Amino acid sequence: MIRPVLTVSALAFAAVLAGCAATPVAPKPPSEPSLYQSQTRPGAKLDRQAAADMISELRRSNGLGPVRLDPDLNRMAEQQAQAMARADKLSHSVSGSLKERIARSGYRNGGIVENIGAGHDTLADAFTGWRSSPPHLRNLLAPGMGRMGIAAARAPHSRYEVFWALVMANPVDPRPETPPLAMAAPDLRGSVRLPAGLLAR
Repeated sequence: MIRPVLTVSALAFAAVLAGCAATPVAPKPPSEPSLYQSQTRPGAKLDRQAAADMISELRRSNGLGPVRLDPDLNRMAEQQAQAMARADKLSHSVSGSLKERIARSGYRNGGIVENIGAGHDTLADAFTGWRSSPPHLRNLLAPGMGRMGIAAARAPHSRYEVFWALVMANPVDPRPETPPLAMAAPDLRGSVRLPAGLLAR
């Protein structure tokens, strides 16, 4: 993959005001687009909004609604990515099945899908990998998804170097709210409905 190169031309001007000359300021070097920033670098920060914009554009081009970031889903994705990095293992169940993790989080939803990945250096690479894989693409284009969370976890001692997790959810939960008085001993069994066939690695 050839990454685009941004070039910027700039002129430095010397200004003479009241007999004083200003020192020319060197132009700032062009910044690297966030999509192509390596997540293997110490202190690397993932541009989650860029990810949401990219996924939303893909969904719009296929006649589907956009997604927006959700802090709870970001946290769920972060926990999954970190768990895989610690275990050095690409797996949906490294810290419990998706259904179990949703139940622990208490996130109400009308369906959740998850994509994971490893070894992708940049957000653009991870997105390209998911888009090129039919099961992952099916998740990206799952109907009804309106919220998302995404995370990348560094694993410098792993051959993968970076682990990725993307969680997308339908925010409309068709189940009625549980009355407050009935919540003394909550039963989480069956509390999550996952669309059949949408769970993919």
